[in-house]
Amino acid sequence: MSELHSFMFEGAPVRGRLVRLTDAWQQVLQRRAANSRTGAWPPPVAEMLGQMLAAGTLMVSGLKFEGALLLQIAGDGPVRLAVAEVQSDLRLRATATLAGSVPPGATLADMVNVHGRGRCAVTLDAASRQPGQQPYQGVAALRGADGQPFADVAAVIEHYMRQSEQLETMLMLAADEQVAAGLMLQRMPGKREDSDEDWRRLVTLARSLKREELLGLDAETLLHRLFWQEKLLRFAPLEGEEGPRFACTCSRARAAQMLRGLGEEEVRAVLHERGQVEVGCEFCGQQERFDAVDVECLFAPAATQPPAPETLQ
Repeated sequence: MSELHSFMFEGAPVRGRLVRLTDAWQQVLQRRAANSRTGAWPPPVAEMLGQMLAAGTLMVSGLKFEGALLLQIAGDGPVRLAVAEVQSDLRLRATATLAGSVPPGATLADMVNVHGRGRCAVTLDAASRQPGQQPYQGVAALRGADGQPFADVAAVIEHYMRQSEQLETMLMLAADEQVAAGLMLQRMPGKREDSDEDWRRLVTLARSLKREELLGLDAETLLHRLFWQEKLLRFAPLEGEEGPRFACTCSRARAAQMLRGLGEEEVRAVLHERGQVEVGCEFCGQQERFDAVDVECLFAPAATQPPAPETLQ
């Protein structure tokens, strides 16, 4: 089960969060892999998206905000756009648009920053946003002040948080085909004389974490492994219906509505040519298929439609 843990360090102005996306991440991958048109993402793209989803979950969980956080990386390589969307209630989804092949072992720079024009954007789209009101967006380059490209998503987000949010942040991310995970430490505003030493010590401990530990260890074991000498103030983890979970706005009903809008003549032409009509979600990859019987029902007069059930199924 996917879970999000929050904690603070007693006596130090530092907060931390740990996320493990398991079933939620696997659903993201499964939907895309089942798409007959696109198939699964190449492993480097899937790894990048998993890291982005973990980062987005950690970021939105630290905000007093209702709405969606969109983490987008737009590039000039074979990956034109990668998007991770996490709602404030921790519903999440991800997608990527490819314009070329991505070889095994491709780095972040190989995928989205070939000519140095890649950008990372963080958008906060408030649920209360009024028509015509623009969401907040911050943008950062995928290279540092020295002109060198960042090695991974974690370095990009750390840079963004320092430059745009003025918040010292340490972030570690990892993803494979089973788990997408992240650990974030943030230095709280307001300095004490000894807070620099506290921050450096805690960051050093956190950076001793290995990729395989971040992916493989449960939260209790991982936090004890890193901070067994520190006094942690733990909060109840968020999991299940309160925790990170996959959700997309697509549905069969919305696909049917789209086909009705397309028109009976065109839909029947596709049916005649292909034997079925297929509608795919551009975001999650879910495909809905309509055969001849389904198409007949779509365009049947209202009087001949079967009655709707009285209760929601």
